[in-house]
Amino acid sequence: MPDAVAHSAAGESEIAGRNLPPMALKATIFKAHLELADMDRQIYSDHDVVLARHPSETDERMLIRLLAFALNAPVNTDDGALDFGKDMWEADEPGLWQKDLTGQIVHWIEVGQPDEKRLLRVSSRSGRVSVYSFSASTPIWWSGIANKLTRVRNLTVWQVPSGQSAALAALAQRTMQLNVTVQDGAIWIGDGERSVEVSPLRLYGSAES
Repeated sequence: MPDAVAHSAAGESEIAGRNLPPMALKATIFKAHLELADMDRQIYSDHDVVLARHPSETDERMLIRLLAFALNAPVNTDDGALDFGKDMWEADEPGLWQKDLTGQIVHWIEVGQPDEKRLLRVSSRSGRVSVYSFSASTPIWWSGIANKLTRVRNLTVWQVPSGQSAALAALAQRTMQLNVTVQDGAIWIGDGERSVEVSPLRLYGSAES
């Protein structure tokens, strides 16, 4: 299996704020080792990632970011690695993104409930766009913008049931060792002592939009 998307030391340093002093002063740094067994996509790989957590970010949102990373980790880095963005610091960045070697955005991933204007804008300059919403208010948010996005063909919107995302939050630690298993659309995430099953609901688009 190719050595897929483990972050490089340089990439980790940048995520941790090496090149962003203001962010480093405010961020809390979390580290996670993910052992991924995605039977649906036939990806089996380990990833060491570093997350810079904004002061206002909750454990729940941070674990959804990790979930989005695991579910979208590319099989190899031929089209670039999947990295965490600085969306809570920089409005022009997503929660995660994958860029190819020319700087073109292969995959833009939002965590939360972006408005339709943002999704229309980023879909026009990205190969794929994915959204992971996890709040109990997701149905209200989506019903308000769904009819404005019917022509967007490269967008996929997922709802993580709020009870499941809340259970994920209990796995948060400054240093995490997590096993992620994906089979038939169901995901299990565990730390050796606890395991959480997550079954995202696709609200729009195809799994490979």
